[in-house]
Amino acid sequence: MAERGAKWPWAVLALAVLGIWLYERGGDSAAPSAGAPPAASAPAPSAGTPSPDSSSTPRGSADYSPPRFVPEVRKYAAEAGVDPQLVMAILFNESYKPHGPDVERAWQKMKPEASFGIANMHRAAYEECRRNRSFAARPWEDLPDDPALAVQAAAWHLHDLGAQLPAKWAGSYNRNELMALGYNTGAGNMLAFARGANPGPEARSYLDRLHDNWAKSGELVKV
Repeated sequence: MAERGAKWPWAVLALAVLGIWLYERGGDSAAPSAGAPPAASAPAPSAGTPSPDSSSTPRGSADYSPPRFVPEVRKYAAEAGVDPQLVMAILFNESYKPHGPDVERAWQKMKPEASFGIANMHRAAYEECRRNRSFAARPWEDLPDDPALAVQAAAWHLHDLGAQLPAKWAGSYNRNELMALGYNTGAGNMLAFARGANPGPEARSYLDRLHDNWAKSGELVKV
């Protein structure tokens, strides 16, 4: 897809990309300390295609903060059968870096395996969760342009993670905590945590942030 004109001055964009790079130097997730299998890495992305439906949030909008997407969270959490409070808390957890089509694509040029969209979804996770879903025809490259699609995909990815959990598990984490850990570290690690493995420091930090964001997420999505 042809690159569109940048909305930010390049100096500001460069600072934003540098900030993301500094944050992500340690990696996007952590392996557990009890020998759980590592999360699968995402393959390198290809060129994007225009989004066929990005009317829910105009490309020029500067507001990518999680509270902006309360209606989408409620809608797609209900569609996927997951807790809207969990979806919103995930959006807060993933709001650590700037979002928007231009900055995300600029960052991806520096880090091809980078995630896309307001829920920071990697290509491999998106390709898996879109199968046989209403958004199956939408490519991963649409995520930066369409936050509603990003929320929908995140909700269904959480649904798929939850479907892999056993009826009972030995670990001390509840269902939402395990799904959040799975979102951060991958399904294999999530199942290891359910068996009692200890998360590494990055995964523990992700869970701590989830707890910090939990109450305000519930206030936002309650009916």
